[in-house]
Amino acid sequence: MATRITQKKTAKKPVKKQSRSFMSILSRFLFKMMLWFFGISLFFVVFYKFVPVVFTPLMVVRSIENISAGKENSFSHDWEPIENISMNLQKAVVASEDGTFLLHNGFDFKAMQKAYKGNERGRKIKGGSTISQQTAKNVFLWQGRSYLRKGLEAYFTVLIEVIWGKERIMEVYLNSIEMGTGIYGAQAAAEHWYRKDAKNLTPIQAAGIAAILPNPRKFTATSSSSYINNRKTKIMRVMRTVGKIEY
Repeated sequence: MATRITQKKTAKKPVKKQSRSFMSILSRFLFKMMLWFFGISLFFVVFYKFVPVVFTPLMVVRSIENISAGKENSFSHDWEPIENISMNLQKAVVASEDGTFLLHNGFDFKAMQKAYKGNERGRKIKGGSTISQQTAKNVFLWQGRSYLRKGLEAYFTVLIEVIWGKERIMEVYLNSIEMGTGIYGAQAAAEHWYRKDAKNLTPIQAAGIAAILPNPRKFTATSSSSYINNRKTKIMRVMRTVGKIEY
């Protein structure tokens, strides 16, 4: 009798689940990067609320530029608390750079709209950035014009407005802004241009420093051109309308 041989059926192995798609992996990676960015940026904003800003990205860039060009890498930066910075200089930068500094929440939308319309007509006018925006850019970001940098500037502006407040923003601004070739901050500028401390600046001297801020490596606060002298006169006139600064 013939024996019937039956072949055992091999059990089918379960099909492995397909690996996650590239987009899913990328989304998780970007989400984690955003969390890290928010955490680190928040940490540094809180940190600089209490600790002096010793250096800024612009200072590093200027040093690299000087080294690359074979120039002398001069650098002067002395941090001073706002109590040691003349109220005249505080009024001068408000008059020159941001007349609504004490009123806005970081952004002057009227000035931004005016700048946009002026740029459309091909005029060369002030960009509409407030002192808060300039401080956010100077301390946390790089120079240049791009949508990415402007977006980050807006983000840091909101953070410093909420966490620092106006007085700290002014203090950091006056201690970190470029006020001449290799000159950063009010104290270094007062010593360089007028051979005195920042707390002793007169109204005309404060106006002289504020007048060169559009391009402090091109213009000089003393022995100035007619353009800067006219700016000084205008700033002095506006300073009288600023009144008492109360943070």
